[in-house]
Amino acid sequence: MGAMQLGAMLAVMLGMGFGTEPPQDRLYGRVYTTDGVVLEGYLRWDRNEVSGSDFLDGAKELPLGQLREAESLDPEYAAAQRRARSLEAFGVRITWDLAEGDDPITVPSSIRFSHIVSLTVLDERRALVHLTSGEEVRLTGVSTDLGRGMRGIVIEDPSAEPATVRWRQLERVDFLPPPAESTPAAERLHGTVTTRSGVEFEGDIGWDLDEVLFSDLLDGREGREDHEIPFGDIVSIVRDGERASRVTLRDGTALLLRGTNDVDRDNRGIDVSDRLFGRVTVPWDAFESVEFRSAPRIDAVSASGQDIGPLRGTVYARDGRTISGGIRWGNDATAGWETLDGWRDGVDFAIEFGAIRSVGRNESGGVTVTLIDGRTVDLDSSDDVGESNMGIFVEPDGRATRLVRWRDFDRLEFQR
Repeated sequence: MGAMQLGAMLAVMLGMGFGTEPPQDRLYGRVYTTDGVVLEGYLRWDRNEVSGSDFLDGAKELPLGQLREAESLDPEYAAAQRRARSLEAFGVRITWDLAEGDDPITVPSSIRFSHIVSLTVLDERRALVHLTSGEEVRLTGVSTDLGRGMRGIVIEDPSAEPATVRWRQLERVDFLPPPAESTPAAERLHGTVTTRSGVEFEGDIGWDLDEVLFSDLLDGREGREDHEIPFGDIVSIVRDGERASRVTLRDGTALLLRGTNDVDRDNRGIDVSDRLFGRVTVPWDAFESVEFRSAPRIDAVSASGQDIGPLRGTVYARDGRTISGGIRWGNDATAGWETLDGWRDGVDFAIEFGAIRSVGRNESGGVTVTLIDGRTVDLDSSDDVGESNMGIFVEPDGRATRLVRWRDFDRLEFQR
């Protein structure tokens, strides 16, 4: 598929929305501290998560039984694991097995905030996350979203000054719908991002992976003058090479800004989150422009029809086998809230499994992902959709788990 074809397809898929316009759904909740204080209001989590469409990033523990099962079904994987669990001393090689009490093996995992009911702190690095599906997930901090490195939760209470709670002070957070008629002080940053290959993505935006509200500031310099511009005053930003950006303001002023990571190649990327699809991250090298506008408002949050519970479906192998049952993708993803990760034209995709109808191998070596409304996107090879994938594990009802290795995999159709 050429760049223009891909751009046109994704512009329709994401730019026009995923069947429903994205909601303006600022995070709201009740925060319990270790010293007994209870705070309630709109939330800003770790500076850059403020709405239900945003993702909580961490690493989830893989059950020991799941790892042992993978070794029993895949001799090649078992041999590699034995080599990893061995050492040689004085000419003698010592190998040990997986055992209870060992440090758990973890894999990157992201959960959209709209799927979270509450979060309870377990220790300085880990949290227990309770989901709307009833599932409980233990997450370990791998970025600044969880653990001591978290940059705090800001609680915005209209009747008081904003308060900040750090991880060491945090006991639990219950996520709640905001009170009727309540209004946050600032709206979520929203708009359409266009890549250099012509692809358009519309949704909630995280600029430089950090600025997420229209009240946040864009920093830059024009000549000898420094500027700090609220995003609410900006109509558009257009990349001008590696070191500058052309910024157009709502009053018609046009600026050529440089000198900061907001407007040059040090920008860490632009996140675009769509509740009915997932998240894409556009790096500076792939970024062309963004146009900002307010997110459309709807009465209820998310009516996507996604099932975030256990994955079920039918796997079709290249040798003609057909196996139906519970699905474990790559020996780790088992639920609709988890994401299928891949990339295309320099853009990183994280597509929620709950938004996917089917995944099939394509001639380019990657996969074609068909979404629940029938639209498709091609993803290039990655850990989730290439030779690094451990395969698809299928647990037929009442029978032993079976494995379809990646080299044998043809397609998977999810049961919806």
